[in-house]
Amino acid sequence: MKTASIKTSNTSLFCLRGISQRIIILLTLICSLLSAPLAMADNRDVLQQVIDRGEIRVGVSILPPWVLKSADGYTGFEIDVANQLARDMGVKVVFKEYQWKAMIPALLKGEIDIIASGLSITPQRALKIAYSQPYSTSGYSLVSNLSLTRGFTSINDLNDEKVYITAVKGTVSADLAQKMFPLAKLDLRKTAEDATSAVLNGTVHAFISSSPVPEFIALKHPKKVDTPLNEPLLKTREAFAVRQGNPDMLNFLNAWITAHQADKWIKSTHDYWFDSLKWQRHVKDGDMNLSGSQDADR
Repeated sequence: MKTASIKTSNTSLFCLRGISQRIIILLTLICSLLSAPLAMADNRDVLQQVIDRGEIRVGVSILPPWVLKSADGYTGFEIDVANQLARDMGVKVVFKEYQWKAMIPALLKGEIDIIASGLSITPQRALKIAYSQPYSTSGYSLVSNLSLTRGFTSINDLNDEKVYITAVKGTVSADLAQKMFPLAKLDLRKTAEDATSAVLNGTVHAFISSSPVPEFIALKHPKKVDTPLNEPLLKTREAFAVRQGNPDMLNFLNAWITAHQADKWIKSTHDYWFDSLKWQRHVKDGDMNLSGSQDADR
C-alpha cells in the first residue's frame, strides 16, 4: 500500500510539472505575439515611419549659410531644402538643433530621421551612417589681397618664401595651406575675423578657409580682395544622412535629388545662398558669423 501511494504522488507531481511547463510555454507565445507589432514598428524603414507619423525630424547645426537662426526659427540653404523635401512628402518638418559633433549620435539613437546640415561625405562617417547621393558641392578655397597679388599670374606664385598666407589655427584650412604652399610663411590666426582683417589690410597675401567664407569676403570687399580660383583647393560633396538599413528612405531621397537637379530647383536655391548676399538682409548680424572653426568638422 505504501508503494502504491508513493507512485501515485510521483505521477501527480509529474503531471503538475507538465501542466506548469505548458502554461509557461503558452504565456511565452502570447507575449511574443503581443510584442511582435512593436518589434515590427521598430524595424520599419524610416520612410514609412515618417509617412505614418506625418512629420520628418531633421537634425541641423548652425552653420551659415547652410543653417542660420532667424526671427521665425531657422533659415538657410538646408532649411529651404528640408522644407521642400517635407512638402513633397506631404508631411510636416520638425527641426532639431544640435552641436555639430552631436548630430550623428542623435541620428544613430533615433532622435532624428535625417541630417540636412551641410554634412560632407567622408569614408569614416559612411562606416556609421548611410548617405544619399550628393546634392551640393563646396570645399576649401582662398581669398587674396588684390594689391599684394597684382603681379601674380598663377596659383603657384603663392608658393614663395616672400608670401604670407593665413588660416585659422587648428583647422583643415591650416593643414591645407602648409601642404599646398610649403615655401610660403604661415601666419595662423585664432579666429576667422582676425584672418579676414589680415587679408583685407594687406598683412597677408591670402586667407584660406572653407567655402563660402572666402567668397563672401570677396563679395563684401570687391575693391580690396578677390577669389582668383575657378575651383576649390579641396572639393567636398554634401548629402543627406540617414541610419543604415533604410533603403526605401535612401531611394526616395535620391529620387528627390534627381528630380530637383533636373528642374534646377536645387541649383537656383544654392545660388541664392552661396553666390549672393541678398539673404543677409533677412538675418541679424550676430547670426551671420562665418566662423573658420567649421573647417575642423564639416
